[in-house]
Amino acid sequence: MQTVLTQPHLRRMMAGSFLLFVVFVAVWQWAPGWFGIPHFIIPPASLVWDEFLRMLAKDKLIFHTGITAMQVAVGFLLGALLGIFAGFVLGMSPTTEFVLSPYILALQIAPKVAFAPLFIIWFGYTVYPKILVCILIVFFPVMINVLGAVRAIDPDIVRLARSFTANRFQVFWKIEFPAALPPLFAGLRIAATLAVIGVVVGELVGGNTGLGYLLTFGEGAGNTAMVFVAIILLTLIGIVLYAIVVLIENRVLHYLPARSRTAV
Repeated sequence: MQTVLTQPHLRRMMAGSFLLFVVFVAVWQWAPGWFGIPHFIIPPASLVWDEFLRMLAKDKLIFHTGITAMQVAVGFLLGALLGIFAGFVLGMSPTTEFVLSPYILALQIAPKVAFAPLFIIWFGYTVYPKILVCILIVFFPVMINVLGAVRAIDPDIVRLARSFTANRFQVFWKIEFPAALPPLFAGLRIAATLAVIGVVVGELVGGNTGLGYLLTFGEGAGNTAMVFVAIILLTLIGIVLYAIVVLIENRVLHYLPARSRTAV
């Protein structure tokens, strides 16, 4: 059953979400003191905010955040494009899928953390190892969703199009590509949340810039507040990327029932 969400209903939901955030911050601020938890274990929200301001002034926080955001964006874009291409190629050619699938599966099963030191040996302490790890993580969910969508297309529809003299490109552009768009964006949503993980893995293993580097530095210095600041900023980068994917999805799939206007 679906219920249309009116503007007052949406405003109430936004108010409820904001109230929940306020409660969360309040608990974070005072609960550690109530339970006698030391600041080096869980620093209160005010201490994290003070550390954020200090890092802005002295630790080039904007620079490190920009480096990580750039690597996430580039890795996500390249991984998504590679996953889309591979998904369509494998979906439209069963022979290619049979030959390449074991190797792609092996690449996915292999721990991505294990690739980071290898990439650092090859490319040094540059942005390339982080972007490559991000590409590896983003690639698989996008590829699998596109492949599944192409495989699920009713072959009778394709035969009907060919009976009207549609060539291979027309079948792809008019049938296979539109059918793959909803699953593709589902894969992109998943990939958007994983892209940050890929970059941070590379920065943790070897890097002297980025939020992953600040995480490692804060850990070594015993500065828990710095670690919290880096985690929060990484989360915000992931949320922004996810929101961009959702925005593009709503623009591209405007012909589908608007999820923003309905609720189950």
